[in-house]
Amino acid sequence: MSFTNRILSRSLFVFHMGGSACNNCDIEILDALTPKYDLERFGIVKVPSIRQADLILVSGIFNRKVAVRARRLYEQAPKPVFVVGIGGCPASGLIFRDSYNWVEPIGNTIPIDAYVPGCPPKPEAMISAILQLVGQLRAG
Repeated sequence: MSFTNRILSRSLFVFHMGGSACNNCDIEILDALTPKYDLERFGIVKVPSIRQADLILVSGIFNRKVAVRARRLYEQAPKPVFVVGIGGCPASGLIFRDSYNWVEPIGNTIPIDAYVPGCPPKPEAMISAILQLVGQLRAG
């Protein structure tokens, strides 16, 4: 049984990795897990350990020190693992781009498979992006 079939035959385990940011995306990610949006109805479950993750949600900006730790966490995840950048910060730094704390997009440190644009993106957009990723995995 291939990895993709194994992943899609059970719940999708999600780990959230937040960098230095304003926390708006973090709040929206948590909102997606509440009963109003209920990610678990799609079989998407947040897990406390990177070693259980099938999908990593990345939000915020990552400075040099945090990027090294993010890379180390990524390397501990079972492979293959999929990474989704939540909000505009992982892609471009947005309002933090001219800050002393921002060096480069986290996509230069760990591979990001998909981005969910917005500042912050709505829970519906995150759910849609994750379900599209699952659909693409099912399609092959």
